Amino acid sequence: MRVWSGAIALLAWSIWPQPIHAAINRPELELEVLETESPNIEEVEAENPIQRPYAPLRPAATCPEDVESLTALLIRDLPGYTNRVLQRTVAALPNNDVEGRAAYRPSYVLIAGRAEFEPLDLDDYTLTTESAAGGPLTQVFFTTLSRQYAGLRDRRVQEYHWLFLTQATDGWRLAFMFSEIDAAQTTRTALPPRENSEGSVGKAVQLWLRDCRAGAIYPLD
Repeated sequence: MRVWSGAIALLAWSIWPQPIHAAINRPELELEVLETESPNIEEVEAENPIQRPYAPLRPAATCPEDVESLTALLIRDLPGYTNRVLQRTVAALPNNDVEGRAAYRPSYVLIAGRAEFEPLDLDDYTLTTESAAGGPLTQVFFTTLSRQYAGLRDRRVQEYHWLFLTQATDGWRLAFMFSEIDAAQTTRTALPPRENSEGSVGKAVQLWLRDCRAGAIYPLD
């Protein structure tokens, strides 16, 4: 019985799963490391980039030196410039009720035109500074037609503008300007022209001249 018991124990030990460390240490069970070579990747030559002709968003333009061509461009672009100035300066006006504030609707310039270049004799006017203090001045006259709002009503107002331009080394600049509302459209006594360099139209003229000097305007069609 002892012989059979020993034989059975030896057989059971031989077929019983061996510990993992024993299996790893056995040379016949060592894993063979396979050497793999990375496949040769053919280098793809970069294709030549597509050559497209240079097409700027805005055609190249230079600020005209003659006042007639300059004014033609100014008159064309002035409504848009003035309306942008008006929109940037929109503010809420307080009512009698502190909590209630009515949105202010700025006027809207519809068109500018009727440019004239025949200068007036400045000896008939009293100016706060010498007319030629900053160099020779060029006089330009034009009109604007705008829509103004009063509550739910609107009316069209025509204004006359008198520009004094001077030509500096880098281009045209605004010296000063006067504006006047058409007296036929008002019931009040006609007022003399007012200095309007810092008004909406005056600021629009200055902004446009700045862009013109920088070549950032569209040429005439």
